[in-house]
Amino acid sequence: MAGSTEGGESSHLSGDSSFKGLATLSLAALGVVFGDIGTSPLYAIRECFHGDYGIPVSHDNVLGVLSLLFWALILIVTLKYLTFIMRADNEGEGGILSLTALIIGHCKKNRHERWLLVSIGLFGTSVLLGEAMITPAISVLSAVEGLQIIAPGASDLVIPVTVGILALLFFFQHNGTARLGSLFGPIILLWFTCIGILGFIEIIRFPEILKAVNPAYGIAFLLNNSMHGFLVLGAVFLAVTGAEALYADMGHFGRRPIRLTWALFVLPALLLNYFGQGAFLLESPHGSHHPFYALVPSWALIPMVILATMATVIASQALITGVYSITQQAIQLGYLPRLTVKHTSASHMGQIYVPASNWGLMIATIGLVVGFGSSSKLAAAYGASMTTTMLISTILFFFVARDLWKWNRTAVIVLVSFFALIDLSFFAASMSKLFHGAWFPLVIGLLAFTLMNTWKQGRSLMLKQLKDRTLTVEEFSESLALQQPQRVAGQAVYLTANPDIIPVAMLHNMRHNKILHSEVALFHFTTERVPRVPNSRKVEVVKCGDGIYKVIARYGFMESPSIRQVFSLAHHKGFHFRFEATSFFLSREKIVTGLKSRMSSWRKKLYALMMRNAISATGYYDIPSGQVIEIGMQVQI
Repeated sequence: MAGSTEGGESSHLSGDSSFKGLATLSLAALGVVFGDIGTSPLYAIRECFHGDYGIPVSHDNVLGVLSLLFWALILIVTLKYLTFIMRADNEGEGGILSLTALIIGHCKKNRHERWLLVSIGLFGTSVLLGEAMITPAISVLSAVEGLQIIAPGASDLVIPVTVGILALLFFFQHNGTARLGSLFGPIILLWFTCIGILGFIEIIRFPEILKAVNPAYGIAFLLNNSMHGFLVLGAVFLAVTGAEALYADMGHFGRRPIRLTWALFVLPALLLNYFGQGAFLLESPHGSHHPFYALVPSWALIPMVILATMATVIASQALITGVYSITQQAIQLGYLPRLTVKHTSASHMGQIYVPASNWGLMIATIGLVVGFGSSSKLAAAYGASMTTTMLISTILFFFVARDLWKWNRTAVIVLVSFFALIDLSFFAASMSKLFHGAWFPLVIGLLAFTLMNTWKQGRSLMLKQLKDRTLTVEEFSESLALQQPQRVAGQAVYLTANPDIIPVAMLHNMRHNKILHSEVALFHFTTERVPRVPNSRKVEVVKCGDGIYKVIARYGFMESPSIRQVFSLAHHKGFHFRFEATSFFLSREKIVTGLKSRMSSWRKKLYALMMRNAISATGYYDIPSGQVIEIGMQVQI
């Protein structure tokens, strides 16, 4: 079946397909992929019975909630994501942006359909940014709230301690996660082992809780509690937050380790703990204020709070690094201006650090902790972001299955409708808390979506204006034949947004300095709709005559372009410029608003502001500043 091969794994397991190699990958995946969903037991059950819309603790309600939670994990995580959506890999990579690029790159669509699908995918990505702000806040805060169990008088310390942990987490980011990576897996392994054992002990005491596996209890709960029961779905959904991360991180580990780790270890541990909390509530209905820590013996409370805090920090780390990846992908796909992207590991390509994203996340996350004050109040906002993202993933999956894989149309409609019904139910329940915090991720998503669309549209308008002010390469060559300018010995490189167009900076240089270097190269960087482009086809060199070359560099949307690498790869294709002796001519545009267009005036001003704050091409492409000549120009849009 097209598109359903396990292509994302070959690179990970080809060198070591042994059990040991698979176990090593699975342990690494455990630490990176499952931290978010693995820390949900800290607050999911509590919110069902003790949150803003908490349902009274009774025998039928406990069994009903546990039934809904059990089937949410099975249907959403196991069936929807691990069985179906993870088949949709873009050269091994997952996530909403990869899924969108897969659709646009391989499915024939008219302009309006392409715009709609890109907009849907872009909004889903934007909402994920809101989730990444909420995850560290709610996860660390829910763990530190265990201090109130240990010492009720320590309540005033919860917020300061949480803020301190988060601040340290963000300040550490510039060092990279390579040093801590080897610790993540064992710590999360210990976490899942402990929560599984705690739940198992309680289940042994009250095995009646296992009846909740029967879906009839969940259905009866919804029917008997009508609207109140429906609203509780928003809290039940907290148990599956982090499912999107399983898909987004697929490129790092492959499908097989993630699926095996989930089925053999993570899912059993989660279910044991959730059912253990349910068993405790059957015995102690008044303990709903923190059923997770209620399972912990008094002598183990302090170690468990420490372990929970470590687990939530790890879960937060995975989301933070995910934002770095999303930012890099958006830059490469042309939806954000150039930002500083630093690689923190020489051996792991995906380990990057984006300062602008880091400090923005830190301010937002700490602001959420201080503003909301408790994990219960943050829970509403958390569920809203994830339900929106999951619904969008379902919509995009429909187009992949129908148009790319050519699955039977009726089967696709039935399958996607089933998933969409589940997603819409959780989405509607989460939106009922719109004024209790659910507005936050939607506002963040709308702001990020506006910024990315503004940059894309403004960039298109600017390039159109520049194109009208210059010549094609063929026209320029013809003009040289009629009137040859003074040629000076040397090698010059001009960056161009279109390889067939002479950059305006080159024409300005000729007009004002009356010279043209003896050898000139037009460098064009383009981003493919695949995560990475192999070196064998990364660079194309075209000789245009008159000492003019076109060098086209192709990068994947998860790669960082490097001018030095392009020089090295182009050398093997007849491009013999000496890097250290080359002059690089760059244009610096000043945006002026005024032209009539479909883009509103305030968005033009926003684009101009983003242009002023984007890093220069010198830093982005790693060009030695001592070899750069910048030529300024004014562009009206």
